Amino acid sequence: MRFMMFVKGDAPDEAAAMPDAGTLEAMTDYNEQLVDAGVLIAAEGLRPSSRGWRTELGPDGARTVVDGPFAASEELVAGFWLLQVESREEMRDWSTRCPAPVEVREVFEIDDFAAYAPEQAERERRLAERMRRG
Repeated sequence: MRFMMFVKGDAPDEAAAMPDAGTLEAMTDYNEQLVDAGVLIAAEGLRPSSRGWRTELGPDGARTVVDGPFAASEELVAGFWLLQVESREEMRDWSTRCPAPVEVREVFEIDDFAAYAPEQAERERRLAERMRRG
């Protein structure tokens, strides 16, 4: 099972302030535990929304680009981890060890779509294999 954990942004994140040394050390220690356990797929911090954009889809289907920064920094994501674990319980345990408050979401697997759209699931399998090969 794969899960993504999100760290919500705050005003200092949006001001591009780096975390203090203690926070960085705690995060690095946590990441090291995840790597040692063999469950970490990816973990990254994100730059402030002032360096990003959103795309919007209008009623006519036209896409527009809206540059950041974005209001409501508490709704923004400041970083993430992607983990591969054996169970929800294992993921819950990892999330409670994280030095920051997080939101956790389970990632859909290709087989979740097979019953609804078998052709699309097979196409996704082929794409996943291409990604693994590089």
